[in-house]
This record gives sequence, structure tokens and C-alpha cells, in this order.
Amino acid sequence: MNQKNLKNKILLITGGTGSFGNAVLTKFLNTDHFREIRIFSRDEKKQDDMRTKLKSSKLKFYIGDVRDYSSIEKAMRGVDYVFHAAALKQVPSCEFFPIEAAKTNVFGTQNVIDAADFNKVEKVICLSTDKAAYPINAMGISKALMEKVAIAASRNCLNTTVCLTRYGNVMASRGSVIPLFINQIKNRDFLTVTDPKMTRFLMSLDDAVELVLFAFENGNPGDLFVNKAPAGTIADLAQALKEIFKVDNKIKIIGTRHGEKLFETLCTREEMAKADDLGGFFRIPADNRDLNYSKYFSKGEKNISLVEDYNSHNTIRLNVEDIKKLISNLSLIKKELIK
Repeated sequence: MNQKNLKNKILLITGGTGSFGNAVLTKFLNTDHFREIRIFSRDEKKQDDMRTKLKSSKLKFYIGDVRDYSSIEKAMRGVDYVFHAAALKQVPSCEFFPIEAAKTNVFGTQNVIDAADFNKVEKVICLSTDKAAYPINAMGISKALMEKVAIAASRNCLNTTVCLTRYGNVMASRGSVIPLFINQIKNRDFLTVTDPKMTRFLMSLDDAVELVLFAFENGNPGDLFVNKAPAGTIADLAQALKEIFKVDNKIKIIGTRHGEKLFETLCTREEMAKADDLGGFFRIPADNRDLNYSKYFSKGEKNISLVEDYNSHNTIRLNVEDIKKLISNLSLIKKELIK
């Protein structure tokens, strides 16, 4: 990133006390990037923990909720850039409380974008999930609608560029399966596997941050950026952790949870038909046709039946040894091995 251009800028991270916010702070807090980083979230306890741990004058904390326009608007004053990470993302919880998922993920996103445009923020990056592609659960549906809200808003913002990123499961993040498996290993419990053939993309928090920064530097209004990632089965991931920790916990198959898919899709077939391959990333440009369709015919798309979607079943598949190499670099794994 261009350090000179960012030196006197202010960054706001919604949901900034979560895994993504912590990863961004690890990258930027002790550099010349950004003169101020604002953390906007609902949880004052997590904010206080972060403030006590990091002790940085560069950090400013704002308590509020993206559902409440006035609270996010006040936090946005004077801000140059926004990373919008606030979300309800636990799949089973969203299945039982879909309206709550919509309030945060859909209406909250509209509030963030409206507040940003009102305050002449330069760029907003909205973070989405692989569950938004061909969604079958409330979390994915709410995130898919969030993407539509962001793309629609990107056409109408007068002052702000809005673009999006979509990424898969972040290894060892809050709510992910790796911390669960590690706790089960430590407690000598069964490792609970939903479906051994279930595949998930395997990417680190650093990968997620790099994707957002790539979108930050290269995004045009309405662009959706997706990073390419390898995948593995849940059974192989459990086996890899057993071998890393040199344990022999039994694996227990418990069946899929509410709203779970056998595999995740990062790019739909329809998106792949128009995606730009940028090496480590796909860029999916917004469809900027307006509603004034031709009177006598509609302009169609090229034959999408010839294109395949990009999912965790057809991406590069890692075996147990590959997964061991990949996850051995995670800070959580390193910490647990030292204990």
C-alpha cells in the first residue's frame, strides 16, 4: 500500500474487536499507515480488553451498533476509509433469529454506506462470505442481500466508492472449528465432525486482510473481490490436528448442523462467466445496466452452462500432510504447542 498517501488518513473498522479487526491492527498499529484507527462495536468489554492490551494512542473506540444510523454516523465523522466487518455470522444462531441477521447484515450495511456517503468517506470495503454464494441458510441469505445492497448503493453514492470482498472460512477465527478441535484435544474428548466429506476453504486471517487491502487499492464502485484458496475435508483437518498435537482422540460423526452445506462456493457460475482473473484473486465487476431495457429484446449473457462455479470441492484439495504444513503456521497452533 502507498504509505505516503495513508499517513494522515483515518480508518474506521466496524465490528473492529473481532478476529478481522485484530488482524488489521496487528498489521498497521505500529506503522506509519493511518494516523488514527477507530474501532466501532457494541461490546464495551472487548473494547476495554483491546484498549488495555494494545495501549495505543492511535486507537479510538466508539460504542454503537450499525443498526442505529445515528451512532455509526457520529463515528464516521472525519473518516477517510471504512472496513465494514460488523455482522452476525454464526450460522445456527441466524437460523433461529433470521430477522436479527437481516437487521445487522442488511440494514446495518445500508446505514454504514449512508453514513459514509454523508460524511464524504473516500472508500468503504464491505466484507462478505462464501455462504452468500448460492445461499441456503439465513446467514448466507442475509449476506447475499448485503452484497446486493452494497452494489446498488455503489451506483448512487455521490462521495464514496463502495466495493466488496468475499472470502471463505478463516482458520482459527472466532467461531471456527479449529479452536473447537483444540479444546476437545486438550479435554481428551471426541473430535466432533459433522460430515467427514464436508469441504471448506482454508485461509488465514492474513489472507483475509490481504484480500481487503487488494480491494482497497484496486476496487471500482460495485466490484466484488474473491481470493483463490485451497480446501480440505473436515475429516482431514481433524486428523491433521491430531497428528500435530500427537494425540489419539477418537472422531465422532455428529451430522450436519442447522443450515450447513456439504461444500462452499466462493464464485457462482454466473459470476465466473464475467469474472476477471487477477492471479491470486477474481474480480467480479458490478452489472451496471440500468432498468431501461430495450423495448423489443433483452440483451442476454454468454452461455453460462459452459462455465463452472468456483467451490471448495473443485479448488486445490489439500491432503492431511498439506493441511499440517498450512495450519502449523497459525499463531493459535504455535501458542498451544508451547504450553
